[in-house]
Parts: sequence; C-alpha cells; structure tokens
Amino acid sequence: MPLIIIFAGIILLFVLISIFKISAFLSLLITSFSVGLLNGMEPAVILQSITTGLGSTMGSLALIIVFGAMLGKLLEESGAAYQITHKLVDLFGLGKIQIAIMITGFLVGLPMVYNAGFLVLIPLIYALAASTKLPLIYLGLPMCAALSVTHGFLPPHPAPTAIAVLFHADLNKTLLYGIIVALPSILLAGPGLSRFYTKWKLVPSSELFVPREYVQSELPSLVSSLITALSPIVLMLSGAIIQMSSPDTYNKIKLFRFISDPTIALFIAVFIGIFLFGIKRRKKMSEMMVSLSASTSGVAMILLIIASGGAFKQVLSDSGTAEYIKVIAGGFHLSPLLLTWSIAALIRFSIGSATVSCMTAA
Repeated sequence: MPLIIIFAGIILLFVLISIFKISAFLSLLITSFSVGLLNGMEPAVILQSITTGLGSTMGSLALIIVFGAMLGKLLEESGAAYQITHKLVDLFGLGKIQIAIMITGFLVGLPMVYNAGFLVLIPLIYALAASTKLPLIYLGLPMCAALSVTHGFLPPHPAPTAIAVLFHADLNKTLLYGIIVALPSILLAGPGLSRFYTKWKLVPSSELFVPREYVQSELPSLVSSLITALSPIVLMLSGAIIQMSSPDTYNKIKLFRFISDPTIALFIAVFIGIFLFGIKRRKKMSEMMVSLSASTSGVAMILLIIASGGAFKQVLSDSGTAEYIKVIAGGFHLSPLLLTWSIAALIRFSIGSATVSCMTAA
C-alpha cells in the first residue's frame, strides 16, 4: 500500500504542475499533505512534519544558494562571462570552437544557475553563429550541456547541494566527484550529440537575439573574471582533496577548514567580486548592493521549492513510507542507482525542473 500511495503522490505532483500549472512549491506541499493523509497521519502531525522538513532543509542551504546567486549576478553584470567566452574562442580558434564554448559554459555554469547562465551566454552563441556561419545548434548544444550538467551535478547549485544535505554527504567531496563525472557527460551531450544535428538550419527570432554591445575597455580582465568565478571552486576542491589525502592535516588546520566550507568559500568569492568588479572600477557601493539584492529575490522560489522537497521527505520518513520503500527496494533485482536515476529522469522529462525531479527522487 505505501508504494501505491507514493506513486499516487508523484502522479498528483505531475498533474498539479503540468496540467493545473500550480507552482512547484505549492504542488510539493499539497502532495506532502496528501501522502501524509493517505498514510493515516493526523493533520496536526503532518503539519509538524512539513514545518520540520522545511526548517531543516532551509537552514543548511539558504546561505549557499543566496551567495551563489550574488556571485552569478556579479559575473553577469560586469561582463565577466562575455570576457571569458571571447578570450577562450580566440585561444582555441575556429577549429576547436566547441571546446571553447564547452569550457565557457562550464566556468560560467559553476557559480551561476542554469537560467541565468543561459540568458547571459545565448546572445554570444547567436553572435558567434552569425560571424562564423556555423550551425546554431552546433554551437549551442555544448553550452547547454555544460550549463545543464553543472546545474544538475555540482554544488553550490540547488539540487545537488540539497541532495548532499539530505544524505549527509560532504559538499566538497560531492563537488570533486561531480566534476569527475561531469566532464565526460558534457563531452557526450555537447560536442558528441551536436554532430547529429549539423544539417539543422535554425535562425533565431529577432525578438530573442538582441546583441549587447560591450566596450572592451570597460570589461574586467580575464584574470579578474576567472579569479572571481573559480575562487569558491578552488577553495572547496582544495578542502576535499586535503581531507581525503591527509585527514589529520585537514583537522589540524582550522582556518583552512573554515575557508573551504562551501558557505564561507562563496562568501569570500562575493567579496572578491565586489572588489574587482565594483570598488576597483570605482562603482558606487549602493548601486552594487541594489543589484545583489535583486539577485537574491530571483532565487527565493528556488529556495522554497527545495524546502518543500525537504517537507515531502520528512512526511515520507515520519509516516514510515521511507522505511517501507527501503525494505521493498532491497529485494529488487535492480541497481538502486538505475532506479533513482529513472525516477529523476521521468520527473525531469515530465515537468522540466531539475530541482523538483532531484528532490522528489532523493
């Protein structure tokens, strides 16, 4: 019976989001409450489970996601993403332009959520397609693959960060292992897949392609752009590598443990960006703070979706459904990795949200 209830809950989630167009946040809360009722929980107990799940999930993630959004905003408004793209294209040349775009998508995608990274880079893809006469999809797929993989695989992005918290995994190690898996995934889904679509002739709508003019002298240097984008990743990866290679050293150096923590690493990167893209370029601090405030409002709904996913998890746990599924799944002659991947892929294909699909599968 609990399996039937959980599948009914997932179907309800599909219907609420896809057919009734209710936000993922409210849909997850409705699903959580419905699954709790079907499992025989008292309404007051369900409410307590939901609030517990909301609070425990938000407490671990809020600062990481907010600082990540601020860092992405700094890279976007300063023109750093544009600078990285053109320098890499110049470095690799026309023959390896896909590799340059893939690396750009990866570097920009590390600190920026998918939607923001896509909006920043897609005008550059349109411009490159127009100037090189190469098929649009040939250039666009490597970028989309890199952004999508970083968004789905790597902290500090919402879904992988939330899953790491749910499973009590080390975020720095999650990043390290995620990069190892991410690189071949991007190669296959980007340059690999795009070769099947080279004959597709696509022309962007004039409403979509509004080229933004950058004055080179006003752009930050490539070094400043890379330092800001990569500083949190370097700190987090360094922490993971030292922790794995020499746990005693990692435990003794308290300062390094502190600065390699994902929250602090992103916090440091934001202030590096404020200095390099703002103070150094004599921008008003008040203007920068308005911009950063706007970036946090953009991730508010993402935080609520993740929190409601935590509430769904808590209801499954408190109702005994999670334990039941664990026992039943133990008897399946199927890899648990394949099983959870299938659930996540099905939900992602149905409703489009990486965050919702990952949280529900987790």
